[in-house]
Amino acid sequence: MKTDLTDTTSSKINKALVLGRRAIGTPAVGMVLTLVIVTDEENAYDALKAANEASREHPSRTLVVIKRVSRSPRDRATARLDAEVRLGADASTGETVVLRLYGEVVDHAQSVVLPLLLPDAPVVVWWPVNAPSDPANDPLGALAQRRVTDTYAAEQPIHELTARADAYTPGDTDLSWTRITPWRSMLAAALDQVVCEVTSAEVEGEEFNPSVELLAMWLADRLKVPVRRSKSAGPGLTSVRMETSSGPIVLDRPDGSLATLSIEGQPDRAVALKRRETAELIAEELRRLDPDDTYATALRFGLERLDEKAATTAPEPAGPAAVTETVAVEETVAVEETVVEDAPAAKPAAKKSPAKKAAAK
Repeated sequence: MKTDLTDTTSSKINKALVLGRRAIGTPAVGMVLTLVIVTDEENAYDALKAANEASREHPSRTLVVIKRVSRSPRDRATARLDAEVRLGADASTGETVVLRLYGEVVDHAQSVVLPLLLPDAPVVVWWPVNAPSDPANDPLGALAQRRVTDTYAAEQPIHELTARADAYTPGDTDLSWTRITPWRSMLAAALDQVVCEVTSAEVEGEEFNPSVELLAMWLADRLKVPVRRSKSAGPGLTSVRMETSSGPIVLDRPDGSLATLSIEGQPDRAVALKRRETAELIAEELRRLDPDDTYATALRFGLERLDEKAATTAPEPAGPAAVTETVAVEETVAVEETVVEDAPAAKPAAKKSPAKKAAAK
């Protein structure tokens, strides 16, 4: 069921929701949270599709806030609110309200959203693109207990991580962090299988992927070892290698679907490690509404510390040529030491006569 409202108000939208629930025979509100999606017209369809799929696990009232760009001075001076109310099969298991803001009302989106929030229910705000530099101080972000961004969609993803660390507030999270949850679980399970000490690690992935940086910072912070980052053709994360006292542990995923876990002394295992869709990522974030302390610790580790300490001190793996060269150098040093020991002792050098001082007048 769809209801279009032109040049409307928040009060009329609430009335349309009540009438719509009665019309489809579900007058009671069975929503567990309010999900506010702040996006543009270009990305609204994909974001709403992901939210509808996630609502099957978390029935919610979804408010899509689309800030329309006014092209003429007359349009910018005219405030208007258009809404589209979707219920029943058109909104999956929840309720959907698409809000299009025009003119001056664009700067007061929180005044439109506030009356539409479910009473006594948590609020989650998600920016699929164009997230503010400080989500907690954003007018819409201030209404939420959880604020979800995605640095992968930013123009400069790696620089965006630094801004997120500087402005972090408990309740902030990032879908780039959510994408590496299976990797972190698999690596932790692999270390539980062997008794060893990790000496260094290497994370390989495509360039300008913030998930690679976050995983490297998480490993460096948790294991207290140098972590090297290397580039690959992708997709996404492709490999993690940990050097341990019991041999290397490698988790390799070259095709973005099936990974191979290799542990020294054990047979290789195939692991399902498929790249997940946005709907699965949002559903995971909605399962927990408390602050993610692990994400905060990894984010605050700092890219600068990773660059200065980890990326420069991690030893390069020695190949056959390096081993041959090392042996040749050791043999040359041994021969030189033998020659020095067999040579006769040199005569002590003659003492230099002191320089004559110039006569002072």
